[in-house]
Amino acid sequence: MRSTQQFSVTLPNDMADDVRAKVASGAYASESEVIREGLRALQARERAMEDWLRHGALPSYDAYKADPSRGRPLKDVRAALADRLKQG
Repeated sequence: MRSTQQFSVTLPNDMADDVRAKVASGAYASESEVIREGLRALQARERAMEDWLRHGALPSYDAYKADPSRGRPLKDVRAALADRLKQG
């Protein structure tokens, strides 16, 4: 049984040019390797998002629902963000 499958992929011209340039530069041996690397990056991003939701956002939301006094008014959050942006 094969461990790979062949796909036909249509890309916009600029993306196709990027794929060819990566192969031409020697960074990748084939167009397939470029696409596989892109899919690995997408999978890593999705895992990171899932981890953040599961271990960051949802516990914070649950804590807020259990004790709304832990929340901060939106105007305070905006002011803190504006201060942070001013500081660089």
